[in-house]
Amino acid sequence: MTGEERATPRWLDLIWLLFLGSLALLPPVREVHKQIILLFIGAFQFLESPFIRRVPREGPLLSVVIKIVLATILMIHTSDVGINSSYYPIYYLPVTTAAMYFGPIGTLIWTALSSAAYCSYLIPALKQFELTPEGRGELMLHIVFFFLVAMIVNRFVMEYRGQSQRYQLLAENLSETNRVLKKTQDEARRAERLAALGQLAAGLAHEIRNPLGVIKGSAEILNQKLGAADALAKELSSYIYTEVNRLSALVSRFMDFARPSQLELRPQQLPALIERSLKSLAEQGVTNGIDIQRDYSPDLPAAMVDEELCEQVFNNLVLNACQAMGEKGGTLILRIRTDGGEERRGVVVEIEDTGPGIPPEMKEQIFNPFVTTKKSGVGLGLAIVTKIVDAHGGTVRVTSEPGHGACFQIVFPQVQPEMEADVH
Repeated sequence: MTGEERATPRWLDLIWLLFLGSLALLPPVREVHKQIILLFIGAFQFLESPFIRRVPREGPLLSVVIKIVLATILMIHTSDVGINSSYYPIYYLPVTTAAMYFGPIGTLIWTALSSAAYCSYLIPALKQFELTPEGRGELMLHIVFFFLVAMIVNRFVMEYRGQSQRYQLLAENLSETNRVLKKTQDEARRAERLAALGQLAAGLAHEIRNPLGVIKGSAEILNQKLGAADALAKELSSYIYTEVNRLSALVSRFMDFARPSQLELRPQQLPALIERSLKSLAEQGVTNGIDIQRDYSPDLPAAMVDEELCEQVFNNLVLNACQAMGEKGGTLILRIRTDGGEERRGVVVEIEDTGPGIPPEMKEQIFNPFVTTKKSGVGLGLAIVTKIVDAHGGTVRVTSEPGHGACFQIVFPQVQPEMEADVH
């Protein structure tokens, strides 16, 4: 049995009130007990829906019980006694209520209880009168109609509920499809922007790199020729040399972003790769003051990745996380697990920090080139991460609440089962 919210139109209550009003006009009209009980039944019928909304779990059961009790009181406390009582249809009220709120089994049980209550009012009369075969036949006919009406109403209500659930499921599927479609369109637009910017960056980087080489070589010659005789020339040539190296590093990042990813895919264990990145960053002092927590699932499958590019992804994300937490330090949480889907098609890596998080207005653009939350930086790190992960056929996304850090989740394709045996 179930306490689902009633799936009937409000006008049905008005029909029941008209039905009760017609019973009130049947003789004996001036019997006070009858009119009071009918008034109570009508008031409860009208207030039933709000009552069940307030107590959705016990409400349907209480509603049927109250109607059975009121119907039985009406039958007992009226002078019209016998098989031909004009008030026996009042039991259709609890019968149809049970059919609307409960399943087929519940409907049968409550109809049987309503029929038993209907027969109970005859007990006092049987002490004085004998129930004739015709009377028994008519009594059974009434009871059969109780069950017939109950099952017909329950069938219509169950079909209505099933149809409503199908429509709701269809609406949810359409909503999910639209969400996936929008996400795919956003990713396609982002890929187009990345491709266009990549071509632009490649051209600019190539044009900038050649003059930088000339400037760097000239600075070295000036330092050699004039360094010993002129301290100012030596200092200025040193500045030029340093800044040229910085620009060269920046141009290299542009080239990394612009260069098509040439993948050398091999089965790799991702915990080993991320530990290698952590070791490299620790040697540079990046992880100083950071509490690193690891949560690697046991028996992880190998992922099909390019070892060098995958390390670059981890380096960028861990570096960003450590820089986001700043000098105060914090906690870096690393999780690696299999994809939660039934087919386990991917290996999921989550890199979470306890920094200030990402502003909501920047979450959609955070993977675009030249977008950064840092005061210094070009904004290519996450764009390169996205480019590499996309080239692997994986996905990357971020969840963040301002003031509660950020969590980057990457899904890499896992090795097919027939290849995994060779890895281990």
